[in-house]
Amino acid sequence: MSSSTILIDDKKTITAWAFFDWANSAYSLVISTAVFPIYFLAIAPDSINFLGNTYTDSSIYSFVVSFSYLLVAVLSPILSGIADYGGKRMWFLKLFTTMGALGCGTLYFFDSDQYLWLGVSAFALGTIGYAGSLVFYNSYLPQIASEEQYDRVSAKGYSYGYVGSVLLLIVILAMVQKPDWFGITQEGQGARIGFFLVGLWWILFAQITFRKMPKDSKEKMESGIIGKGFRELSGTFKKVVKDINVRRFLLSFLFFSAGVNTIIYVATIFAEQEIGFETAELIMLVLILQLVAVVGAIFFAFVSKKLGNKTALLIQIIIWMVICIVAFFTDGKTVFYMLVGVVGLVLGGIQSLARSSYTKLLDEEVDDLSSYYSFYDVLFKISIVGGTFLFGFIEYITKDIRYSVLSLGVLFLVGLVILMGVNFGQQNKVAQ
Repeated sequence: MSSSTILIDDKKTITAWAFFDWANSAYSLVISTAVFPIYFLAIAPDSINFLGNTYTDSSIYSFVVSFSYLLVAVLSPILSGIADYGGKRMWFLKLFTTMGALGCGTLYFFDSDQYLWLGVSAFALGTIGYAGSLVFYNSYLPQIASEEQYDRVSAKGYSYGYVGSVLLLIVILAMVQKPDWFGITQEGQGARIGFFLVGLWWILFAQITFRKMPKDSKEKMESGIIGKGFRELSGTFKKVVKDINVRRFLLSFLFFSAGVNTIIYVATIFAEQEIGFETAELIMLVLILQLVAVVGAIFFAFVSKKLGNKTALLIQIIIWMVICIVAFFTDGKTVFYMLVGVVGLVLGGIQSLARSSYTKLLDEEVDDLSSYYSFYDVLFKISIVGGTFLFGFIEYITKDIRYSVLSLGVLFLVGLVILMGVNFGQQNKVAQ
């Protein structure tokens, strides 16, 4: 099937595209959030010597996330250039999908601290595969859907991802909590089988997407693709800095997004280390967070219609600051359960609202939206690098993860102050 035979807004093609979200969201939920962080802390030594310094296991985990996203952030302009001009979307989508799935599958062999290097490397490979594949997956959207259908098609992908990842997480929860049901006798084997299943799930369901998406061009890639990607990013940056409101919004986004995404990666680590949650309880926490996040996205979309994007974002950032402060003092599970519910409420809202707010700030006559969103995506990845590095560094200095959580509150405070100076004005014409 060539790209010319792909029908715009074709239901079967869109469903096949959405199945990639079903496939790779298992990594996001199981590996980055629910199961692997806790397994890593259980297997890794409490103190790890690296390059002459001693680090805690949780700070090492944070640094691995930072390194992985830093690498992808550096590669993003190159990957975007290939996606836009190279005609090799599918080849690279398959490459990063395979990398991610292999990384997840390899985690099965991470069964003791003797193989710490293997666990760290496989986790980094999975993270790079996940982040890299999204560049090419997202680039298919304009090829399969008309502009007026972007929101609906994108939402379909998110919904598929939510359902698929939760289904697999429930199966893995059963293996971890009731290993005898599956004939599992070794301690920790249920989680390791779960990691392998994530890789298998990812690569198998991705085949549905691979079969239906437009095929790659048979021509060789244009010369100068790498330079073109960087020139596009540089050109977008020059345009962005000329608009004071867009510039301020993106700077604010850089800070509050760093806080949000770092909390996503480290919440279960904090709950296990400081509050004493068991593995099964932690997975239930993540399920609660996922369910509330859906409600949060709908609720704050309503708030933004009534009060405007800026007010809705400011409210959420203030709530995030309060979450960090309360978490610093929290010792009991009941309070933490309530805190996770609040996190879910503002997690679903702030992610969707930030992107739509950015859209509203852009000039209506902008004709190269893809480059603006590529720039936005690079900032998103840099925010993860900065947030997770700060978290790990503060813990390395203080030896207390609670101060790391408190430092995230400072990120939200800076984002809040900068966002207060953004004027949506006449550009915020259409309520979304």
